Amino acid sequence: MPTPDTHGQPNPLVNAVSNAVAALRADDDMLDLAEAHESLQPKAIEKLSVAEARQQPTIADAVRTLLQREGRSAAPELLVPGVRTTDIQVDGAAGPLPATVYTPEGGGPLPVVLYFHGGGWVIADRHVYDGGARGLSAQAGAIVVSVDYRQAPEHRFPAAWDDALAAWRWLTLNAGQLGGDPARLALAGESAGGNLAVATAVAARDAGLPAPRHVLSVYPVAQTSLNTESYIENAIAKPLNRAMVKWFVDHLVNKESELQDTRLQLIDADLTRLPPVTIINARLDPLRSDGAKLEDALRAAGNAVERREYEGVAHEFFGAAAVLHKAREAQAYAGERLRQAWAGGAGVAAAVGG
Repeated sequence: MPTPDTHGQPNPLVNAVSNAVAALRADDDMLDLAEAHESLQPKAIEKLSVAEARQQPTIADAVRTLLQREGRSAAPELLVPGVRTTDIQVDGAAGPLPATVYTPEGGGPLPVVLYFHGGGWVIADRHVYDGGARGLSAQAGAIVVSVDYRQAPEHRFPAAWDDALAAWRWLTLNAGQLGGDPARLALAGESAGGNLAVATAVAARDAGLPAPRHVLSVYPVAQTSLNTESYIENAIAKPLNRAMVKWFVDHLVNKESELQDTRLQLIDADLTRLPPVTIINARLDPLRSDGAKLEDALRAAGNAVERREYEGVAHEFFGAAAVLHKAREAQAYAGERLRQAWAGGAGVAAAVGG
């Protein structure tokens, strides 16, 4: 009789407890999405090699599975009509980076958002996070440029941050070529990308580059302790848990002392003189406390900041607007905050700093 393949399989007891807790705390549509993801038999990322982890089914895959079960099209252009896409390359710190440009209907020049995907700086890419970037383009009435930065462990810290700043520099010089308005630029990202969005605003200030009009940071990594309230509360949550975050960080940094670098430990960075920031968090997420701590740090530094926390949903919910009510709410809120930024304040053709 063949031995069953248990490599990378989640611990059965932990898996059962995680599912039981989710059943009590998650919204019904979030539970449906979680069940669809479970049906794809994802393995435990923290037990896998990087190559194996990059092959695991994603929440985007689960969204497609759920749509197909419901007899609905999973075609992105039908889910978010009125947004066209083009693939381009932008300048990174060590060479060109692939990017997708999302352009909504409407006369230009349009505002432009530079968007960074999630995946712990190790897995995923801009295609996995299409739902968030595409939805943001429609809701904000903005061109969104979603960039694939270099990933660890092939390119460890701080390669992704260097690429993010280089991409911002490129955008400030080339927004007009995309049909965009160089005076109405913003930064945005999810998870690891939510960290990059804020860190890039800081780096742009320090480099004397034009400032973004706004920063949108969706469930960002903002500090490196794994012992916050939400890490403890959601230690075995899905689709992100405490052990996975440790796995990501172990593949990211070169040495433990880098965990104190303020690009990772954002809450200890010099956060003064930044543009307004919007933070979006999910209640059932180990990173919820990171968002709250970042809100406090930004406010203490004198910045305008607004944070909204969504009950009943988990990490990665933001891009699942095709199947999640709270994701639709969050995308609309993000779009509203960006539209407010486009409508108010002076242009940012001049550099901040000094």
